[in-house]
Amino acid sequence: MKIGQLAKRINSPVETIRYWEKEGLLPEPKRSDGNYRVYTDAHLERLLFVRNCRTLDMSLNEIRELLRLWDRPQEDCGEVNELIDSHTRHVVAQIDALRSLEAQLRELRQRCTNSRAVENCGIIEGLTTGSLPCGSTTGTHMQKASCQSSSPVPQRSR
Repeated sequence: MKIGQLAKRINSPVETIRYWEKEGLLPEPKRSDGNYRVYTDAHLERLLFVRNCRTLDMSLNEIRELLRLWDRPQEDCGEVNELIDSHTRHVVAQIDALRSLEAQLRELRQRCTNSRAVENCGIIEGLTTGSLPCGSTTGTHMQKASCQSSSPVPQRSR
């Protein structure tokens, strides 16, 4: 099958298939007499696997590792379990960071509960002066930097 047909079957753009092929997630297909790529059901199966991994927010390196293991079907699946456990810990850390971010945004929102002029808005002031609410240490790198900064940010001139 040609790349357009393959893209329809896996419900992904042609560019994505080309990118995954370039990244080594898909073996290079044979070429037709007209120099078109000719994909097989094996390509389709592998692309569905890659797409499903991406749906689970796995990195290309994690997918490469899973494909390496998939290509050795007789080996023990302990490494697969370890990779999934590691990815799960990463997802939990992301969830914790997002919860912290949500709490910080809600706290920032509480700085301006009434309608008033923007120049008197507590949210704008917090964003301008850098006096953002500091949550847990699992925040984003930008949030951590603003919470750890000891130098005052100059007031905006009006």
